[in-house]
Amino acid sequence: MVKRASNESPISDVLKEIISLNKLQPGMDAVAVREAWDSLMGNGVRNYTKEVVLKGSTLYVALSSSVLREELMFGKAKIVSMINEELGREVVREVILR
Repeated sequence: MVKRASNESPISDVLKEIISLNKLQPGMDAVAVREAWDSLMGNGVRNYTKEVVLKGSTLYVALSSSVLREELMFGKAKIVSMINEELGREVVREVILR
């Protein structure tokens, strides 16, 4: 009887390979950043957030409150570090508040 070579891999490795072969990582990052924004910012900020878009390494956030936008301008560096820490790697380098 001939033995076959073991072709078994953990599912996480297979999924990572599929994501990299199909170039799905930017889309996965965009979804993860949107979820991180919602979980980190809380209800107060989430209620005034109209849109969260990741383009490259820049996060664009559209807010309906100019007062909140000005308040968040002071904490841009902290927002970037919190989101990157939540994701476990550096995805966002800059935040643009609109």
